Amino acid sequence: MTTLHEELKHRLRRRWIREFILGGQDGLVNVLGLILGVAVATSDVKVVLIAGISALFAESVSMGAVAYTSSKAALDFYHSMRAVEEREVEEVPEEERKEIRDIYAAKGFRGRLLDQAVSTITADKKVWVDTMMLEELNLTKGQEEEPLKVGFVVLAATVIGSLIPLLPFFFLDIKNGAIAAVVLSIAALFAAGIAKAKLTIGSWKKSGLELAVVGTLAAAVGYGIGKALEWLFL
Repeated sequence: MTTLHEELKHRLRRRWIREFILGGQDGLVNVLGLILGVAVATSDVKVVLIAGISALFAESVSMGAVAYTSSKAALDFYHSMRAVEEREVEEVPEEERKEIRDIYAAKGFRGRLLDQAVSTITADKKVWVDTMMLEELNLTKGQEEEPLKVGFVVLAATVIGSLIPLLPFFFLDIKNGAIAAVVLSIAALFAAGIAKAKLTIGSWKKSGLELAVVGTLAAAVGYGIGKALEWLFL
């Protein structure tokens, strides 16, 4: 069962990476768009910082809470589906054994090798149910086992992402701070895309560019909204 174990580890790693990148990207993009909009409508860097820090806390808590509740819901769903599979293995074992045979036959197992695979898997009910959950339902119990940890990871990632576009405004004026925020944010998004591609799969250039483009578009939207507000109210 080495293949199943490796598949579970691979899926778990991808999920943690996904959660961290999701939180960091969300925090960075939202705060970047907000502070750029504020920056073009005011000349006071303190206003930008207050708006950005307020958004940082609101966004981080919101993302962490959503990650916790969604992870807990996924865990509850996993347990409910596992109970169904366990009951079916007890009540209709021949049907479930046939499903295992069909699954591995579709993978290319034939003859004695197929018989051995089916016998080995169905000899252990836990392994049997684990295999049905993964191969038939595409469900694994990964980080959903720890909803609080998932929520904390997403919250922390959102805080880190949100701080990136804010940092220049602690040291620079409005104009230079905005330029630095855009450059720093795009670089961070590109680096996150590269990390995602390296740890999962895909072209690092394409992945980095995709995340960087998202940040650039958010900056453009934020700038445009700020300009519109400046024209309307100032």
